Formats: sequence, structure tokens, C-alpha cells
Amino acid sequence: MTDIAIGEPSTTLAVRPQPLGAFGLPLGYLLIPAGDDTENARRALLAGCLPDDWPPRLAAHRHALAGDRDAALAALAALDGTDPISRYNRFVLDSDLEDAGELRAALGEFAPLVDLVSFVLGRIDEPPDVGDSDAELAAVLLAAAAASHALADDPASAIRLLDSAVEQARVASAPLAGVLLGASASVHLETDDPGEAHERIERALRLLDGADALRVERAELHLTAAGLLHEQAQDNPSLLAQAVPHYHSALQLVQRGDAPLLWASAHANLATAYLTMPMVEASGQLRLGVAAQSLRSALTVYTREDHPEQWASVQLNLANSLVYSPSKHQADNLVEAVELYEAVLEARDRNTDPLGRARVLANQGNVLAHLGAFNEAKAKLYEARSLFEELGDDESVRAVRGVLDEVARQVTLNRTESS
Repeated sequence: MTDIAIGEPSTTLAVRPQPLGAFGLPLGYLLIPAGDDTENARRALLAGCLPDDWPPRLAAHRHALAGDRDAALAALAALDGTDPISRYNRFVLDSDLEDAGELRAALGEFAPLVDLVSFVLGRIDEPPDVGDSDAELAAVLLAAAAASHALADDPASAIRLLDSAVEQARVASAPLAGVLLGASASVHLETDDPGEAHERIERALRLLDGADALRVERAELHLTAAGLLHEQAQDNPSLLAQAVPHYHSALQLVQRGDAPLLWASAHANLATAYLTMPMVEASGQLRLGVAAQSLRSALTVYTREDHPEQWASVQLNLANSLVYSPSKHQADNLVEAVELYEAVLEARDRNTDPLGRARVLANQGNVLAHLGAFNEAKAKLYEARSLFEELGDDESVRAVRGVLDEVARQVTLNRTESS
């Protein structure tokens, strides 16, 4: 990538392009001061990576990345910097520490960033104009304008501005262009245009390839792409096979500690995809085992107290996977499934979720019957049948009656054999 040198301020204060916009705030708005000591860090951040070593003059940036604003301000204070870049970085971290007008006058081509930060912080109502700015500076200014239009329920203008931002970003930083493409995909999702959203996500992921410090952002894009394909698979089941690699990619990029909810969602949805796929090959049995393991992983994050809806859904899927997964310990799996169903029943009230409760009861009754616990099975199945009858679900009523008939035959057979 060719460095940009536009005007005297950029060559004496900060070398362009600057790694703006790709990282979260506040790091994403901090400028890298010019100097041999900071050059390797600037290039690494432009590529969406972290420097191998943070030079002392970038200690504030390191603390900002870690989310320690006070330490970042202390690091800037220790440098005793009175140059415009140091003053601007203080402004990003605490806008009360600098006069915006004086700072704008001292920053030359970087001056619009002062207004951008003021807009993001809610100090001014309108995003700054792009004016003569180009490359990464124009990209972040256009992105702010796009966000303003999106909030004003003007998605068409937001997408147009983001498209312009992506084109400006391409000459400066591929990761920044990828992040902005991902943002435009989100707007397309909100306007119910999943096809275009998916195409933009795929392009964004290519631009972000190798951006190791943006693993969470990349994982989020993979998870969104997988979700789009998974939803469309209701009409085209073959798309499930395309969704699975995205779930795997998300899980390769993040660990539980990086983004717990994202990690749990990827595990839960990967399992759902595996459980939904038709069992036409021997590998299908293996998928059931992988699904069960992913569901157990998701349950380390989705607790009943903090995420009751997700917890109940994952518990139910885990129970179902145990019922159908081949195992040398099938009886143990069935017993565990009964316990999992029982826990879900405690969370699914007859009055608030009668259909959900009926389905769980039917599944649990069927498993109890397979375990030979016929009295317990009948109690669960009777309640399920009653709920399905109240709801007018005739097909489910017939299915439950079929299980009850089979239970009755088995009980009769057992009596005959014991007599």
C-alpha cells in the first residue's frame, strides 16, 4: 500500500494513511504520530493487526485498545506532548481537555476529525462535511454521515454514502473497507434485502482476510452470513451445507472469553444446522455427536438465569440430539434427555407457551416409553394430547395417540409374558 502524503501537516505530524475507523472506539479515532519509532505500528494497524511491540509514544493507544481510558490519558500526560496530534488524541479520550476550535486550526487536513469526534460524542448534531478530505479521512466522515441517515430512517442514502466510503477506504486500508462493507450489509438486512447483504458480507470477509486483530468483527460477519443461509435453507435445504463453514470459521476466530454470546450463538446454530441436515450418510451420525458437544458448549454461556429463552432452546435441542445419537450408552443418554426435558418444562408454562410445553411433553413421553417407564410416559403423553386438542393441532394429537397405543400394546405384552 502506498503511503499518502497530502499537504505539509501530514508529513510533519502524522503519516497517511492512518488506521482510522476499523477498530472500535476510542482506538479507531486515535492518530499515530509520525516517526521511525511508530511506523511499524502504523502499518500493522492499517492491516488490521496489532504491532509486535508498542513503542512508548503509543502507550496510550495500547491502553485504549484494552479499554483503559484513564491509563491512556495518563500515558499521554507522561509524554507531556503539546503537539497537535497528542492534543487531538487527548480530545478523543476526553473532549473536555482541549478547545475544539484551537485544535481544529492546528490540525490542518486532520481538522475534520475534531468535528467527527464531537458528532460521535453528541456534542454537535450534524456530521461534518467531507470537503476536500480523501482516502481514510473521507471514508470515516462518509461513514458518520451514513450513520446519521440510517438513524433518520433513510437507508438508501446510508447505503449510498457507505458505498462511497468503501471506495475511499480501498486506497488506504483493506480492513477499513471491509468493516464499512459489513456496515452496509447490515443496512441491507434492515431493508429486507438478504441477497445483497450476503454478497456484501462475502466481499467484506475477503477484504478482512488476515486482519488478525479484528477477529471478533470477522466472526460476527461469518455468523451473520451463516444465519442468512440458514434461514434461506427453509426453502432450499442445500444451503445448510454452505452455512456450516461460516459457523466453523466464526468458532475458529473467537474463543469463549473473546465474545461469549457470539461464541455461544455460533455453537448453538451450528448444532441446529447439523440436527436439521438429512441423515443420508454415515457421517450424519457423527454430526449428531458434534451437535451435542456444541450444545453443551453453548450452555456454558446460556444460563437459565441470564438467557432463559436461549437456554431453553439449547436444552431442548440437546435432549433431542441425545435421543437420536447412536451410542454405546444409549440408555444413559435417554435418561439425561428426560432430565433435560424436565428442566425445560419448568420454564415453559401451560398458560404462556402451551404449544411449546406440549411438544416437550410429547418428546419426553416418547423417551420415557423407550426406557420402559410406561406410567410416567402416559402421564406426560396425556397432558401433551390435552394441550394439542385445546390448540386444535389434530396432526400432533394423532401422533401422541399413536405413541399411547404403542405403550398400551407393550404393557399388555409385558403382562402376557409375565403370566
